[in-house]
Amino acid sequence: MRTELLEYLSAVVTPERISLYNKIVESRTNYITVVLEDIFQPQNASAVLRSCDCFGIQNVHVIENRNEFQVDTEVAMGSSKWITINTYKNKTNNSLEAIQTIKKKGYRIVATSPHSTDMELPDFDLSKGKAALVFGSELPGISEAIRQEADEFLKIPMFGFTESFNISVSAAIILYQLTQKLHNSESIDWHLTEEEKVEIKIQWIKNTIKKSALIEKRFWEKKGISNQK
Repeated sequence: MRTELLEYLSAVVTPERISLYNKIVESRTNYITVVLEDIFQPQNASAVLRSCDCFGIQNVHVIENRNEFQVDTEVAMGSSKWITINTYKNKTNNSLEAIQTIKKKGYRIVATSPHSTDMELPDFDLSKGKAALVFGSELPGISEAIRQEADEFLKIPMFGFTESFNISVSAAIILYQLTQKLHNSESIDWHLTEEEKVEIKIQWIKNTIKKSALIEKRFWEKKGISNQK
């Protein structure tokens, strides 16, 4: 049924656009996901979203504790339309809820940190399983809740006086190196399932056409199904 919905929605999009979707979705992955905890500068958050899209990371998890997640449209360059943003903001401890939810999906929690005892980026082993990369708030870094729940800690080798990179720079460096490892790996199955590809392409179409809700409603009415979401 979802494949039929995709075909129905595709009829209102140009063949060239559908061809582009089909090409890009083949490079998307959920093997790596990104977690942003309480980011307060829209420019940083938006730059990370842009990097995730560029490197083929489909799912981003956003934790709001004290700071509301905001997108700077000029920096994000429309990237929020192409990635799936999962938001955690309704609990007392949103960080804990997010991490527990992500762990249940089979991810190991990898907290990014400049501490001297952490594993360095070139040594990170992707073959051990799916990884959720957690980037903490700009000044305090990852919270104690994340620190307690983390399975591993990762840092970027640095050789200057400054202790850390800007969060958006850190994310770009880490995602570049790790996605290169994925694409060059012959043993890691990092591709999306066919079902995931269908859902993502439905999301892309709905995010980019006018009156998508009305068009989808007509599809379900033709199928004799009401109140379908």
